Formats: sequence, structure tokens, C-alpha cells
Amino acid sequence: MNKKIFLIAGTEDGRRLAQLLSEKNFDVTASVVSDYGRKLLESCAGIKINDKALGRDELEKILREGKFNCLVDASHPYAKNISANATAAAQAAKIFYVRYERAEIFFDYEKIFRVENFEEAALKASQLGKNIYLTTGSRNLKIFVDLLKDFNLTARVLPTAEVLSLCENFGLTPKQIVAMQGPFSTELNVELFRHAKADVVVTKNSGKIGGADTKLAAAKILNLPVVMIDRPKIFYPNTAETFDDVLKFLEEF
Repeated sequence: MNKKIFLIAGTEDGRRLAQLLSEKNFDVTASVVSDYGRKLLESCAGIKINDKALGRDELEKILREGKFNCLVDASHPYAKNISANATAAAQAAKIFYVRYERAEIFFDYEKIFRVENFEEAALKASQLGKNIYLTTGSRNLKIFVDLLKDFNLTARVLPTAEVLSLCENFGLTPKQIVAMQGPFSTELNVELFRHAKADVVVTKNSGKIGGADTKLAAAKILNLPVVMIDRPKIFYPNTAETFDDVLKFLEEF
């Protein structure tokens, strides 16, 4: 039987996984919520695309009506609500669920301060310096803007019109915005941190593909403290850290 896969593909590795599964002759529908993500998927032959944001009930309806056999959750490691909806919808639709999540980075540096959420990150950063360099993206940027009004923020974000408009609405000036797409080399991170006169770097453990390793290496070179937001703690019925692990699950379930 040609298994029908619904794949939540909001990341680069999620899109690569969708392409791999399609090449392995799975019937793949990949779900994204941004125009940028949709355009990237359109270049992958044989993949159907859902580009509408789905709540838990809408997702369950699609899984049932589309007669999908499996949901592969390759959303971002910090997309807690998406994963919660995905596990619940798959369970309600009585289909197999597997979570693909890129491996974390473990880095030897004594100036890494681990926190559990974005609010804690803002508080810790405020204790470590005046010039705060944010590499956490735009989704939770408002938390830092609201909590760090008396600090100098530099926000590194994707160079899309939607994100830049968001930054402008939050009151950030062009000087405070670094609109570039990563991942970045260690050398480039060093220069960007220096240019912003950063006292502290705030980041997430997004894995190697998210550039966490080069951010940490650059911070260590510059002797900068790093506030690291841990991944949300979620129970997943089945987990895989490699594409091969995902394939093994799909072949055996």
C-alpha cells in the first residue's frame, strides 16, 4: 500500500524530509504556514502542499477526510503548540504519529546560561549586559521588546517584508534590525556580534542546521555570555533524530 503521509514541514530539514519521502514513493502532503515556505516546497516535485494554518480540529478533519496513514511532525523544535495539536489530532484520527526533531547541540562553554522560556531569557539577559543581541527570530520578539525597554536590542530576523513590518510595528529602528538568512559561519557571527557591540547573545538550541553551533563558537571567541532557551518539554509517542529513523518508523508501523 502506498502510505499517505501528512508532514508538518515548517523548517529547512522538514522540507528536505518531505522531498526524501516523496522520492521514496510515499504520497506526501506537506504543510507550511508562510509564503516563503510554500515557494520553497513548490520546487519539490510530487509533493502536495497545504499552506493554511491549521488548528487541532482542522488538522484532525484533514487527516480523516484525506485518509492519511501517518502524520510526520517536522515542525520547529520550539513550535510547542503545533506539536501539541499534531499529537492530539493524530490520536483522535487514529493514525500513526512520528516526531522528527533535529539533534540538540552540546557545547563546552562556561558562559552559557540555560533558561526555560523567553520571559526568563529576557530577565537573564538584562542581568548580563546593556547591548542584547537576539538570534531567536521574530515569533517571540515582542516579549523582548516589551520586557527590555531600557536596553539596546539588536534583532536578527529573516529578510521578508512580513517580518520587517513586524519589527517596525514593534518600534525597532533599522539600526536595531539585522535582516539576513542563516545559518552563518562562526567568522560572520563574530563580525556581526562585534558590529552590534553585543554584551550578551540570546539564542535557542535549534541544532546545527539552525546555526546554534556557530553562534556559540563565535560567542566563546568574543568571551560573550549566552542565554540559551531550552527546548519545550513535550511528550511525543514516537521520536526520530534522523531521516533514516523516520523511514524505519514508516516502514514498520
